[in-house]
Amino acid sequence: MIRIGIYGYGNLGRGVENAIKQNKDMELVAVFSRRDPAAVKINTPGVPVYKTEDAEKMTDKIDVMIICGGSATDLPEQTPALAKLFNVVDSFDTHAKIPEHFDKVDEAARESKKIAMISVGWDPGMFSLNRLYGGAILPDGKDYTFWGKGVSQGHSDAIRRVDGVADGKQYTVPVESALEAVRSGANPELTTREKHTRECFVVAKDGADKAKIEEEIKNMPNYFADYDTTVNFISQEELNTNHGGIPHGGFVIRSGKTGANLENSHIIEYSLKLDSNPEFTASVIVCFARAAARMSKDGLCGCKTVFDVPPAYLSAKSGAELRKELL
Repeated sequence: MIRIGIYGYGNLGRGVENAIKQNKDMELVAVFSRRDPAAVKINTPGVPVYKTEDAEKMTDKIDVMIICGGSATDLPEQTPALAKLFNVVDSFDTHAKIPEHFDKVDEAARESKKIAMISVGWDPGMFSLNRLYGGAILPDGKDYTFWGKGVSQGHSDAIRRVDGVADGKQYTVPVESALEAVRSGANPELTTREKHTRECFVVAKDGADKAKIEEEIKNMPNYFADYDTTVNFISQEELNTNHGGIPHGGFVIRSGKTGANLENSHIIEYSLKLDSNPEFTASVIVCFARAAARMSKDGLCGCKTVFDVPPAYLSAKSGAELRKELL
């Protein structure tokens, strides 16, 4: 059994807990929270909840620690720190900062001889793999990635951290005309702004400067500055009623040509339609936690991404089963 710890118990942490129950070779042994452990009610009987600072006392009881913090401020600090103690997996999703995050985590993981798997989820993660496969198969072509319509957990978290914001949700919305142009094989040149819009629904704190909040959101680098962004101020009741779910999805498309004169066109498309972004992300993370445990057992160490994992390491099935059933 692979012994799993969950560090952070929000939407993603609860999703990881549910995913562990679906994997018979894994068990949840502990949950760590910044909240009072007595106030945290989890769904797995008999599993203790500890304060986050108690994690360092559990190094001999956890094979992989799954870190469920936010990318804006939590994971840049938490992942390197915990990689000094455990094999870890995180879902860091600020694409522009992944190389910087990788270097920092790699240094910590190599020092401790642990495996640290970063940026695991569906994008970065499954979409990243499909971009790699598409480009390798059709080298003469173009990649296109569209997200949504759906709630981005990372962008919503970034909104909620803006001064004066009580709560908020952000939807990423593909521009339909751009999506259809790509599917037609037209290979359009599209700017970031031409591919997506962003819709924000924000609950402001009493007395907060809404104009300042809107300006800060729209000009936030790596999140909103490069997009046409709409900020809607609504009540908490309206947010709860109309925006309570966390759906998402998207498309990775590779358009390419083959032939002596590049006369044959091909389209590769991978799509996701998700009722729950955190539940699906958690399911991806959990199978990569299996891979992290196996890589550690093989004597490997350092920071890894989805590109570094043999596909067979993700499955609970044996090599013989995979060859018989799936190959």
